[in-house]
Amino acid sequence: MDMFDLTGRTAIVTGASSGLGADAARAYAAYGAEVALLARRKEKLDALAQELKLAGHIAVAIECDVSNEQSVQNAVGQVMERFGKIDILLNNAGIAIAGSVEYISPEDWDRTMAINVRGIYLMSRYVIPHMRERNYGKIVNISSINATLADKNPSLARHAYNASKAAVKGITIGMAATYAGENITVNSIGPGLFESEMTENTLLKHDEFMKMYNYINPSARPGAKGELNGTIIYLSSAASRYVNGQHIIVDGGFGIV
Repeated sequence: MDMFDLTGRTAIVTGASSGLGADAARAYAAYGAEVALLARRKEKLDALAQELKLAGHIAVAIECDVSNEQSVQNAVGQVMERFGKIDILLNNAGIAIAGSVEYISPEDWDRTMAINVRGIYLMSRYVIPHMRERNYGKIVNISSINATLADKNPSLARHAYNASKAAVKGITIGMAATYAGENITVNSIGPGLFESEMTENTLLKHDEFMKMYNYINPSARPGAKGELNGTIIYLSSAASRYVNGQHIIVDGGFGIV
């Protein structure tokens, strides 16, 4: 069990204001890490930070737009001022805007790429030098099964999301190959459909889609709250010391049938 212990580690979680990011922050804290919560919605971050502190954990809320370089630079600076080091980076911030290439606007396409891809680039750009100084780092990038799987139904098409999450896989293997020699591992996770703020008013309420999804998926359901945390903790801990450049699918088996 000591392999999963994160006591003394400092973790940054982007997109920590709700959903999978907030769940991951709670898991990091439960395993002993000090957690820096980053997102644009400061009020939600403050509430989560207070929740963690009341439970006896160490957490700080920092407003950050991962698509904005100055915002990222400032946020990383605040983390260093508060904790003095960064051991773990969970690049979780992301958006999913519906639309095929015919119908998604150029503005929404660019916004998707800015948050889902540029955000990982900027966070990694400013965090990796601090990891290098201590010859240690764990970077976990949240991709999606939609990096390799798509929706045939035009009303569910999310082509910008497909492209951005495939790019996450690409940047993951690139960074993994470059930084492994400095004891910095980089891996990605491809979640299937999970219950979250992002999906509760879209896919989870689409009866036709959910009937199909539950029929195809061997698990016959979407992922539940907290079920991604085990993979996140694994890739962020000593348990995955020799795991690098991997893309781990967590989808209940949806992609195998």
